[in-house]
Amino acid sequence: MMKKEKHLEMIQNIILRMASNSFLLKSWSVIIISALFALSAKESNSNLIIVAYLPAISFWFLDAFFLWQERMYRKLYDAVRERDELTIDYSLDAYSYKKSVSSWFLTCFSKTLVIFHGTILTTIIIVTIILKVYCK
Repeated sequence: MMKKEKHLEMIQNIILRMASNSFLLKSWSVIIISALFALSAKESNSNLIIVAYLPAISFWFLDAFFLWQERMYRKLYDAVRERDELTIDYSLDAYSYKKSVSSWFLTCFSKTLVIFHGTILTTIIIVTIILKVYCK
């Protein structure tokens, strides 16, 4: 039973790392975009806020990549969990489960990502409009 437990532990650590990376991306997204908001307001330059779209979209795609990876590793975890102890090979290749999860592109539009990153993009649009109106 030790081989299976060790293998599952290795996979679980990877899943935790993916979740941690996702959390860090969300944090950095909010920090960078907030800084761009502040700079744009300070300079009274609504064109600076356009730069905020780049990190917002980039972090959305990266977050989707980590969620996609996490889903594949969860499939690997389930497969290892059901495997016989004698067949444990310590493989960490999750790409063989690529077909059993949504594609990376579809993962971009999962509920959790759309709610978080969509809110950020909506906020950027609103701030852009406000700055265009008040910073002439």
